[in-house]
Amino acid sequence: VQLQASGGGLVQAGGSLTLSCAASGRTLGTYYMGWLRQAPGKEREFVAAIAWNFANTYYADSVKGRFTVSKDNAKNTVYLQMNSLKPEDTAVYYCAAKKYYSGSPADSSYAYWGQGTLVTVSS
Repeated sequence: VQLQASGGGLVQAGGSLTLSCAASGRTLGTYYMGWLRQAPGKEREFVAAIAWNFANTYYADSVKGRFTVSKDNAKNTVYLQMNSLKPEDTAVYYCAAKKYYSGSPADSSYAYWGQGTLVTVSS
């Protein structure tokens, strides 16, 4: 699976941003598509994920109610809509994919990774 993330940028606190992740190479029917992030000096952490076949969604507590993960089957693309952004959301955001049987969508053990896209939230 090849993943191409885009959509990062600079936004003021309280603003919104949408990240996109275009997938190619395999059908995604049995994959979790995840978003993870890594802030400067911190470990990579789970943000959100979606089960491609069933559209179940999963969120870290820190983003629940503010971020929404969705997919477009026709475009083989996953989105992360980020609202009410906070300075602590500043990080490099990665999209990633793993098979359902590889474990929880809410951990970092993803097999396939896209390049990161930087999100900077100014106060």
